[in-house]
Amino acid sequence: MNSAETPSQHISRNDLHAMAYTDPLTGLGNSYRLRDKVREIAAERASDPAPFTIGLANLDGFKPINDLFGPNAGDAILCQVANRLLACVPDGATVIRAGGDEFAFVLPLVFERKAAEKIGNMLKEVLSAPFDLGERNVRLSASFGFAVYPFAGEEFEDLLKSADTALYRSKRRGRGQITVYSQEIAQEMKRATQLEQALRNAIIADEVDVHFQPIVNLKTEMVVGFEALARWCDPDLGYVSPAVFVPLAEERGFIDSLSETLLRKAAETALLWPKELFLSFNLSSAQLMDPMTSTNILSIIQRAGLDPRRLELEITETAVMTDADVAQKIVTELRAAGVRISLDDFGTGQSSLGRLRDFSFDKVKVDRAFVSRISADRASEHIVKAIIAMCDGLNLEVVAEGIEDSSEALKLKGLGCGMGQGYFYGKPADSVTTLRYLAEKYQETGPALSVAV
Repeated sequence: MNSAETPSQHISRNDLHAMAYTDPLTGLGNSYRLRDKVREIAAERASDPAPFTIGLANLDGFKPINDLFGPNAGDAILCQVANRLLACVPDGATVIRAGGDEFAFVLPLVFERKAAEKIGNMLKEVLSAPFDLGERNVRLSASFGFAVYPFAGEEFEDLLKSADTALYRSKRRGRGQITVYSQEIAQEMKRATQLEQALRNAIIADEVDVHFQPIVNLKTEMVVGFEALARWCDPDLGYVSPAVFVPLAEERGFIDSLSETLLRKAAETALLWPKELFLSFNLSSAQLMDPMTSTNILSIIQRAGLDPRRLELEITETAVMTDADVAQKIVTELRAAGVRISLDDFGTGQSSLGRLRDFSFDKVKVDRAFVSRISADRASEHIVKAIIAMCDGLNLEVVAEGIEDSSEALKLKGLGCGMGQGYFYGKPADSVTTLRYLAEKYQETGPALSVAV
């Protein structure tokens, strides 16, 4: 020891090495430890490359917990996660904290996919039990990605990248998912990335189109408005379903730019319609979590010159549930400006009646899952009848979605449903075809208004 150093100041080389390889919060190894452990096992097995597995675990919904209860509560949960993982991984396994709410493990005796999935399911169960925060308990789920050496990569960096790809796919599929890396999954993720780039380019080039589906008054069968629907036909990829590209834009974080482009186009088209017709437009769950959404929407329609009272925004109950306080604020601001709010896919969520009580909606859209069975299934008929009666009592308008034939239309009319849409009344069509539809159908029965074609 140097004579100038006190015992407390003296830190050995071993101590420094241990600190450099340790996560200070949980006491687990860190990412340096993960790298060295993987390289060490790979070197041992170089002559006879027997497989082993690395895994990544990421907590689902950890950030809102951290925001709600504070960083100390978040740290307490991370320490409990570390202890649970240490207690239940197989003998010889290494557990490390990769950073944030992500953990990793090296499993020397897990040789193939089924064994990795089995471990994943066991760890998922262990992490699903409540976490103790003193006065309250918190539940979380975790997503997992696994990669098996040497099939998913012989070098540490490649193996980790494969595990990360598998984890990313799990996160895409929802909460509490388990994925083991394979070539098929790699191809799937590559296609998603290619699709993302093509869609980003299409948005910039203004190539994502808007089609319009008529919404009619069931009693008079006159059109009262149109729902705007996204359509995209790529020169290389061909027609891409909105069920594919809209969730992709949401997941990859550019749903705002897509939605704003579509709303601008839809609003500009709506200016060419008779003024009493409304425009219905869907909001994503990501937009209902962004406090700037109401400002952005009002700014777009103001620039287009569309009266806010002609705009109706459709939101799903699932989207509202993600962040109810922010969603409530957005809905309140939009309704104050004259925009109407419609609850879409009613009956398919988890607490619809509560949402109707807590939120100020103007309209409810009955999901096609009930409408499509209304003629043949007594239960569906009674459900729709109850929804219509309830909405009548709450002074809410009702639209039935997915009407495909005359028997469904007649049944809904008989039950007192006010509005409907579906292929029976008109398929989604581009703006020019929609104007032609109005010139033919609307003026035959409606007011003698000039419609630009």
